[in-house]
Amino acid sequence: MDDKLPRVRQDLEFIPIQQGDQTVIAVRDHLGLVSEGTALPSDLFELVTLLDGSHSTRDLQMHMMRKKGGVLVGIDEVEAILAQLDQYYLLESDRFLEAKKRIINEFISKSVRLCSHCGLSYPAKREELGQKLEEILSLSDVETRSSPGATIALVAPHIDLSVGKKGYSNAYKWLGAFDASRVILLGVGHQMREGLFCLTNKDFQTPLGLVSTDKKAVRKLERIKSEAVAPDDFPHRTEHSLEFQVLFLKHLMEKRKFSIVPILCGSLWNQPSSCNRDVFLEKAEPFLKELRHLLEDKETPTLVVAGIDLSHIGPKFGHDVPAAYLKIEAQEHDRALLNALVRLDRNAFWDEAVRVHDKYNVCGFTALACLLEILPPSKGTLLHYEMWFEPPTQSAVSFCAVGFTRF
Repeated sequence: MDDKLPRVRQDLEFIPIQQGDQTVIAVRDHLGLVSEGTALPSDLFELVTLLDGSHSTRDLQMHMMRKKGGVLVGIDEVEAILAQLDQYYLLESDRFLEAKKRIINEFISKSVRLCSHCGLSYPAKREELGQKLEEILSLSDVETRSSPGATIALVAPHIDLSVGKKGYSNAYKWLGAFDASRVILLGVGHQMREGLFCLTNKDFQTPLGLVSTDKKAVRKLERIKSEAVAPDDFPHRTEHSLEFQVLFLKHLMEKRKFSIVPILCGSLWNQPSSCNRDVFLEKAEPFLKELRHLLEDKETPTLVVAGIDLSHIGPKFGHDVPAAYLKIEAQEHDRALLNALVRLDRNAFWDEAVRVHDKYNVCGFTALACLLEILPPSKGTLLHYEMWFEPPTQSAVSFCAVGFTRF
């Protein structure tokens, strides 16, 4: 085997899970090449972390010998482990790259985005899904807004429907059937590796029927020649942050037609120390300007819906301590962002974000930053806020619902 070892895949999620008195590392693969339910023992995961492009087969051999108290480990044993990791599609090998290319090309060639989470996160049958959504909406403790024409934007969760049902219920009960014939969707590109914005002109399949994309609007945005726009729409393939919103929108509108402009937003925090509003606007302003034009188009009444979550804390999200230890400060951070959001106070929003340098992993930050830049003078109302804890990973995620109406 070539001593230049393949790197572990950079697009995988490794999630520590406590099982009794042991920790295993669950592997999540948005491409679907790694089998669902795959988990690595902690000692094997430690070996995997050495596959960063800087270690040799000999380095791995010495690591294994140290872990075994000096017992001899042959090169063939190391190579067998590497071959097994490659068999499971954990490495950036030629085998993996060929499989990835095939999957990407297959998706890009399609004209319809197939529902990715139906039958998993929600029912795949129309009637069962309709009942599920009605059950969620029935949990709301807010009233449907009284002036549909004044509604300009909605912020809703994108966490699992069963977990975030109160957030979804308050968001979409407040919205109700809407007058807009077009919805700009701002979601989170969890798998984006390039650009700040990822567009698609694919129509969205749902168990409730097809939802059409406003292809003319998407083309206008695509014509903006900017590094801020991702080169292809592959990140939309398995992304749930928009898929869940489309379900509720389609359910609320029943047989009334509307179109969508699906936009995923990437992370701004790859270099936290250089991230601020000025840097963001320098990259994003041409795109944001076109979004404002779409929102102000009087011939096509337009609503904005952002599918976002807030803080992600605990070992699952890279922290060294359980979420319980970060709960209070993360909630204070969320509240500060939300207070700025409902007031449309861009400077306060950015000041709070820069203060913590994304310490709490607010995955919806870019989408919310976009929303603040494109909304006309509006009144924001906080409809829901909650933090959900996941005991097996000692981690937590917060989410919210916010409605905006024109003054």
